[in-house]
Amino acid sequence: MNLVLQGPRADIGLLNEIAQISRPARVVALSESAVRCEDVEYSEQIKHEVETLAYGSQVDATFIGAQCKLSDFKLVAMDMDSTLITIECIDEIADMQGLKPQVSEITEAAMRGELDFAASLTRRVALLEGLDASALQRVYDERLRISMGGEAMLAAVKEAGLKTLLVSGGFTFFTERLQERLGLDYTNANVLEVENGKLTGRVVGGIVDATEKMRTVERVCADMGIDPKQAIVMGDGANDLKMMGIAGLSVAFRAKPVVRAQASVALNFCGLDGLLPILA
Repeated sequence: MNLVLQGPRADIGLLNEIAQISRPARVVALSESAVRCEDVEYSEQIKHEVETLAYGSQVDATFIGAQCKLSDFKLVAMDMDSTLITIECIDEIADMQGLKPQVSEITEAAMRGELDFAASLTRRVALLEGLDASALQRVYDERLRISMGGEAMLAAVKEAGLKTLLVSGGFTFFTERLQERLGLDYTNANVLEVENGKLTGRVVGGIVDATEKMRTVERVCADMGIDPKQAIVMGDGANDLKMMGIAGLSVAFRAKPVVRAQASVALNFCGLDGLLPILA
């Protein structure tokens, strides 16, 4: 068992201090802000002590099998909103209607798992009725940003030969543009209905909820001829848990507590490229 410690503002002295809790056989510096502790002692008590000190020091701590490498995987599947990108698109669209607080409140509750996702999406989209469809382009141009480390992570996994999937409970307007911009292999998301240049407040077809996200990962894996255990799945909300649950490695990125608790890896402080030292 290895332990990878990393943090955007961490120094080697701090990382070594945290490392000693796990009594490693060796500590290998991976960069100025990341170390791999090899052949560590592991118990739930040690894990708790390491994670508590690390979290309080803004360091990400990952216990992982010594043999687990990026080359073990063939696919990286990602949620979009608040994972690959920094925003929740529907909240920013709603801001164009002056309704961001109301929509954000529903979004947050859904991501915590307190509301049924499909029902919550229907409620939120209904509030967008009558909005000029040009608002979608404004959100993309003015507010959408790739999460820290996202482009570096994608470049590395593609260089290693992995395929990429963007699967979102958000909207195809954004996933299609990100697919072209970032060179992603597969996407799936909801289709917003537009009539006469205005949003109707409805989604066309079925809703991409937690079950559909999981099925999308399964379909893409089947298309690639691989087992879902050869997929890495990254997400932040409760509606990502089903697809994360079938993956060989699940990554919670700046995630809700319910998601962090069930993931193989939790990146609370590092960027998406924090995946790379873990699988180095």
